[in-house]
This record gives sequence, C-alpha cells and structure tokens, in this order.
Amino acid sequence: MSRKLPEILTGLAVIVIAALFLVYALGRAQALGGSGYVLSAQFSNIGGLTVGSDVKLGGVVVGHVTEEHLDSNTYAAIVKMRINDDVKLPSDTSAAISSDGLLGGNYIGLSPGGSDKMLAPGQAFPVTQSAINIEDLLGKFIFSMGGDSGKSGSDAGAAPGGAAAGSAGGTSK
Repeated sequence: MSRKLPEILTGLAVIVIAALFLVYALGRAQALGGSGYVLSAQFSNIGGLTVGSDVKLGGVVVGHVTEEHLDSNTYAAIVKMRINDDVKLPSDTSAAISSDGLLGGNYIGLSPGGSDKMLAPGQAFPVTQSAINIEDLLGKFIFSMGGDSGKSGSDAGAAPGGAAAGSAGGTSK
C-alpha cells in the first residue's frame, strides 16, 4: 500500500487540477455569453484582438469581445462585444483597439461622448480606431533616424561656432 500511495496522490492531484480548469473554463464561457447587451464595431485592422478580449471604459473592464468576422462587402473586420447591463454608453461613444503594453494583449478602449441619447442593443459605434501595428511604427522610426547619416560630410571642416577651422571668426585685416 505504501508503494501505491504516491500514485494515488498524483492521480488525485491531476483530477483536482482538471476540475479547477473546468470550473474556470465554464466561468469564462458564462462571462462571454452571460448577461449584458451586444454592440458592434467596424475596424480596418483588429491586430490580434481575439474573442474574449476585454472591453474597457476608463481602465475598468465593462465587457468582452464575443465575436469577430469579416464583412464580405467591405472587407472590414466586424467585432461584436457584450457590454454589462449596468453600463449605458452615449450614442457618440468611440471604440479604439489598444495594447496593454509590448507583451500584453489587445483590448477595446471606449471613450464616451457627450450625447444624451444612449446606444441601443445591436447598434454600432459611430467612430472607431483600428489597431496600430507596432512593428511598422518601429520600422518607420528606425529608418527616419538613419536619414541624417550623410550630413556629417558637408560640415566636416566647420568649427563649433559655425566658422571654418583656421579662420578668425570671419574678420580680416
């Protein structure tokens, strides 16, 4: 019996971990399909945004992405999200895809407008901003920094004050 005890404990640990994972997965699925109302947004580029990504308002999670698909007419990405029932958004609210940092995932950030009318379930955000491609941005920055390398050859003989080396500051007698 003492020889089988480690095997039994290992088996129990695996079962407990599997049960905890199942509870987590079911809770996450309920959060995605739970209460709330659905809004949609159209983006030209969703840049790694996935189903389950957060929807934030002022840094607070107020919903989750529930669906994403491609519009066959416009070739734009359509993202559907479920917003918590207690959050009412003005009809001129904008949606932008943002990043949690260099290693973080993407999320949708909402910026409420000043309208008195509220978005109704099923409506779309009137203003959206697509994801920014960090690789393209870094590439443009690096190439823009390399453009000044040929400048040093033309000013090689100039002294720090702007006068050529060996001159007396531009005055002669």
